[in-house]
Amino acid sequence: MDDSKIKRHLDALAKLDPELRRGLKQVHYPAPRIRKQGFETLLSTIVAQQISTEAAAAIMRRVHVLLPVMEAEEVLRLPVGALRAAGLSARKVEYVEALARAIVDNHFDVTQLPGMDDQAAITSITSLKGFGTWSAEIYLMFSLQRSDIFPAGDLALRIALQKLKGIEEPLNHIQARELVEPWSPYRSAGSLFLWHYYRGAPT
Repeated sequence: MDDSKIKRHLDALAKLDPELRRGLKQVHYPAPRIRKQGFETLLSTIVAQQISTEAAAAIMRRVHVLLPVMEAEEVLRLPVGALRAAGLSARKVEYVEALARAIVDNHFDVTQLPGMDDQAAITSITSLKGFGTWSAEIYLMFSLQRSDIFPAGDLALRIALQKLKGIEEPLNHIQARELVEPWSPYRSAGSLFLWHYYRGAPT
């Protein structure tokens, strides 16, 4: 979503939700988040799991040296141990190789995802080893630019929603999804706003 679409969607939500309207006045509009579609983004999603943004970026720089052509076939041609030496854990190497093998063997076609509805695309991505619902939803939001995604598994989103709504107890993912159900069909813009609010809301 570009700036104008984010603003349009959040303005629509602000008319429905007084807490979001108040929060929007406090922190204003979030910036767009746009990632490329395709194999490289899925690989980088694996790399980024459970590590800092800075560490993931450093590892991806080393992966790019190994793979000047970022394609599944090239991953399967790498020498044994090359991805481990670049900084990936053994489990993440397993996930990257499984992703590459699924593509090479035509069990997964990333180019088909844009033509699928949200649930079908999420189901396709989560069929891959190492990809849970959160990873799939992030891909739909940032790479496919889908408008109605809320990654309830994201702790920062839930904390921000709890603070926005003035709720004392931590929210689980089911409670969070229920709270933002009225935000449909603009939950992606709402999610972007909550990440922004998490970082910038007054204490």
